[in-house]
Amino acid sequence: MFLDMVINAFRDIIKTSGFLHMTWGQFIMIIVSLVLMYLAIVKQFEPLLLLPISFGMLLANLPITGIMDAPKDGHMGGLLWYLYQGVEKEIYPPLIFLGVGAMTDFGPLIANPSSIILGAATQFGVFMAF
Repeated sequence: MFLDMVINAFRDIIKTSGFLHMTWGQFIMIIVSLVLMYLAIVKQFEPLLLLPISFGMLLANLPITGIMDAPKDGHMGGLLWYLYQGVEKEIYPPLIFLGVGAMTDFGPLIANPSSIILGAATQFGVFMAF
């Protein structure tokens, strides 16, 4: 009796999840994303790069989630659609430059204060290009 309930509940979970609609391409990409996550977390192989890439791969290949759908008929869109708006509206490049600037090691600047002129020239060039 209890075992039948558990089996039926498990069967219902499988039927209502999107994994029955998964294609081979999605399955392979999910496996690749999990391998990249393993390399990033366990082996510490470029975690700042591999973890966001692999997480994005995993999210984009989940079947029938609507995670990339645009908003319509008063309903909200999917999470990745909103994140993609940052790419489309070119918001992320300045944020990336800001993050790289925040991670800058100021040890060489403190050791050689005259190098601030080179840094100022670089910032001026980025400002003029922007």
